[in-house]
Amino acid sequence: MRDDRVGADASTPVAPGTLLVAAPGLGDPNFRRTVIYMIEHREQGSLGVILNRPSEVEVRDVLPYWAPLTSEPRSVFVGGPVDARTALCLAALRTGQDTNGLTGLVVVRSPVVLVDLDSEPTALAPRLRGLRVFAGYSGWDAGQLAGEIARGDWIVVPALPDDVLTGQHVDLWGRVLRRQGVPLALLATFPSEAGLN
Repeated sequence: MRDDRVGADASTPVAPGTLLVAAPGLGDPNFRRTVIYMIEHREQGSLGVILNRPSEVEVRDVLPYWAPLTSEPRSVFVGGPVDARTALCLAALRTGQDTNGLTGLVVVRSPVVLVDLDSEPTALAPRLRGLRVFAGYSGWDAGQLAGEIARGDWIVVPALPDDVLTGQHVDLWGRVLRRQGVPLALLATFPSEAGLN
């Protein structure tokens, strides 16, 4: 497993269950002001989903059996620019629940799990606090993410389970930065259009 680090004291390694927060200067329209939840990080590459890009598509229109378990807003989120036909689902387990004896769940970092959308929703519903469906994902080949972090494109910070389910996706970028404390919290005040400042 890679040990890429960044931040005020460079103490947060990239790992499943951490967040990549786009640096204010990251201009790539696919990732501008995004917050990515890391699902996998290995020598061969990394994979995550963007938490703050809801689409116009409702979950009920594409996965009707899962729609009642979906957190507000009940949209399919754009997980990233890679393979938009692939659907990934993240959920948060209720307090005191675990995955023992359950099929269809893979722990990313407890209580957040990856849900197999081919499994039976009614069997999982009592154990889940909520879930989010993503179309596509964000992926990096071996060494690519480390290079982007070294270049200053991403800030790596710990995630909270509620980051995955939040309905306040519009300002998730600013909220995540503000809770880091100074100096990272100051980045949340960076204008979205620096040229208009």
